[in-house]
Amino acid sequence: MYRVFWPPWRAAEGKMRLLRAAPLTPSHVIITGGSSGIGLALARLYLERGASVTLIARSAKRLQEAAVLLGNGPKLGHQSADVADFQALTAAIAAAESQHGPCDLLITSAGVVRPSPLQAMDVTEARTQIETNLLGTIHAAKILWSGMADRGGRMVFVSSGAAFIGLHGYAPYCASKAALVGLADSLRQEAAGTRLGISICFPPDTDTPQLAAELPLRSPEAEKLMGRVAPWSADDVATEIDRQLARGRSEIHFGLTLWFLARFGSLARPFIYRFLAAR
Repeated sequence: MYRVFWPPWRAAEGKMRLLRAAPLTPSHVIITGGSSGIGLALARLYLERGASVTLIARSAKRLQEAAVLLGNGPKLGHQSADVADFQALTAAIAAAESQHGPCDLLITSAGVVRPSPLQAMDVTEARTQIETNLLGTIHAAKILWSGMADRGGRMVFVSSGAAFIGLHGYAPYCASKAALVGLADSLRQEAAGTRLGISICFPPDTDTPQLAAELPLRSPEAEKLMGRVAPWSADDVATEIDRQLARGRSEIHFGLTLWFLARFGSLARPFIYRFLAAR
């Protein structure tokens, strides 16, 4: 992503890795949006490590398919619920903890993106992106907060590189992913003095079914900024999230470009937008 400003860094981004720390060994991992993509890759990683894992997603069919891919073992559970529906998600999480015990790692990977200029976008599409990407994370965090704060654990919010810069046709998506930054910062303050940690990660384009559906809808204006760089694999993203969690990172970045945007985006964005306008 974002090839226009630091092209010399592009070739190295996918290869940069932190030294591996001791692996994270949770007991019960709950992953929203776990039926595909990054969530599914994280589920595989933690199951291989011996953790119990519960997948939560809207589609019961896709959950069944994911369970087959993951081997359908006794430590894998799945619950069908829309994260935007607080009551349904509450019931799903209660069932998950009843089956596999208290959650000590929550990963909110449920996300929706459907690029379109706002003028042409149905308001229902905009609402779905905000409710899934932002409210879905708030709902999961609220449901699990008390128990995890008392006994210990970590919540990991999956944001996006789109949190750092506005993209043509991505207004609700960028807004929802940027809002997760404020959410994580605020909840970190609320978690002070408890045993709960809050992390947020900002994956780049990742080779997932969602990206495959998104690319044909991406506008030429967005393409100018984001470029045609090979996406990361979901397994590589999951491995990097795990590595950085093991190091206690509260913010997880992928590559120098996204790190730079996270740290200096307020200074860089005006120049990036001006450069694009002149092209």
